[in-house]
Amino acid sequence: MPQDEAVIGCIGKVIIGTRGTAGPGEVLVPVRGGSETFIAWSDDPLPTGATVLVVESRGCREVGVMEWRDPLAAFGDRADAD
Repeated sequence: MPQDEAVIGCIGKVIIGTRGTAGPGEVLVPVRGGSETFIAWSDDPLPTGATVLVVESRGCREVGVMEWRDPLAAFGDRADAD
């Protein structure tokens, strides 16, 4: 199965929660100038609305994801600090 390398490293949103190893969910990922949906697999269950990082392409519009928290979000918007 051909992999879709363009999606690896993209940040997306879970639109149908995953069930971890028990089954996939669905994610919406901004890629190629638009947004596309993919079947999403994760090690741990992820709820609808969770932010995820695409870590692998499994081909056939399936991806592996993990929960993502922006490490810079803790610093807030630096432009407002000045």
